[in-house]
Amino acid sequence: MEATEKIIKAFEDAAKPMRPGEVAEMAGLEKKDAEKAIKKLKDQGVLFSPKRCFYDLQK
Repeated sequence: MEATEKIIKAFEDAAKPMRPGEVAEMAGLEKKDAEKAIKKLKDQGVLFSPKRCFYDLQK
């Protein structure tokens, strides 16, 4: 499973905005890898930032 898929699944399971560290822990990734994938997903419009340092899936 690719990092971006793991991150999307982590957000689906959590169903709440999370910080990159929480996402990395839930997805079983290194924090820096999670941060890169989160940025990529945010640029693609899959994720958004409801408040500073938190991310969530676009509904």
